[in-house]
Amino acid sequence: MLSIKNTTKKPTPKLPFAKILSSTLGDGFELSLVFCGDKKISSLSERFFANKKHKNVLAFALDENMGEVFINLNQAKKEASLFNHSYREHVLYLFIHACLHLSGEKHGKHMEQKEESLLKKFYKQIS
Repeated sequence: MLSIKNTTKKPTPKLPFAKILSSTLGDGFELSLVFCGDKKISSLSERFFANKKHKNVLAFALDENMGEVFINLNQAKKEASLFNHSYREHVLYLFIHACLHLSGEKHGKHMEQKEESLLKKFYKQIS
């Protein structure tokens, strides 16, 4: 189950979030997806990671079948071109990245390969 909340004035990007959730974490996973701005993500980063360096996405596992993802739409817009992504593609990437972390993946080659595979699969659906 997926619940989406937008705490910004920016429109929520139209992406296949539920399909991505199902592909990465399974149908039984409950996820709260929150779109936020700079202030909220900095506050969460400082509170839970003792720094403000996490600026684009945060993922929190609440238990093995439940989690929360916060995506900073301001930062996604700023950094999309650095990754040769459109804004929507970058939000898609950030969501996939967060879901993979919730599935237990750590940064590295294996995670990057999974990201690439999922990005190819879901880019086709948003083009």
